[in-house]
Amino acid sequence: MAQARFITLEGGEGAGKSTQIQLLAEKLRARGETVCVTREPGGAAGAEAIRQLLVTGETTRWSAKTEALLHFAARADHLERTIRPALARGEWVISDRFVDSTLAYQGQGVGLEFINELKEMVVGADMPALTLILDLPVEQGLARAKSRQGQDNSAEDRYERMDRAFHENLRQAFLNIAKNEPERCAVIDASGDPAAVATAIWQTVEQRLTPPLSRNCH
Repeated sequence: MAQARFITLEGGEGAGKSTQIQLLAEKLRARGETVCVTREPGGAAGAEAIRQLLVTGETTRWSAKTEALLHFAARADHLERTIRPALARGEWVISDRFVDSTLAYQGQGVGLEFINELKEMVVGADMPALTLILDLPVEQGLARAKSRQGQDNSAEDRYERMDRAFHENLRQAFLNIAKNEPERCAVIDASGDPAAVATAIWQTVEQRLTPPLSRNCH
């Protein structure tokens, strides 16, 4: 069954996930919750090492199948060392990307059947209770991502350098995931200012996860 305190944020490049995760974590902590903020690929020592293989270098560095396998190898480490232990301690876990990103990104190259087989083997029943898909036009997202790269001098821009068609397909893939799993997923308009997006996210969290929120809040 889905983990009641496990939330993931998904979306294309420049959707503002990192900002929104911090704002959501602050909201939960203000209510007395313990929150584990994490990310994919990464979130554990071994997974972070694999991350560098995936987010840097040439866009054609890996075949689609190899890339998918690397993501799931990182995810297995992330689940084993970070996500499952935190949930077992009663913490909230908020992850910047999870299995839906692999479906949307690598699914374009290897097909959903292959990704879903890996998902069953690696993730199993440990799916999030809520996935927030931050949606905005591709051009706006890529412009934001480019601006961010200029600020932090990061070389983690491999996916951002994919062609426009890839990013358009990516956006549609995330929307399809939300359409196919409406009980788990919610689409959030990420084109506005961060405060408005944060408000929409918090309203969704309260609506979808009211029992665990009300049970722990004082």
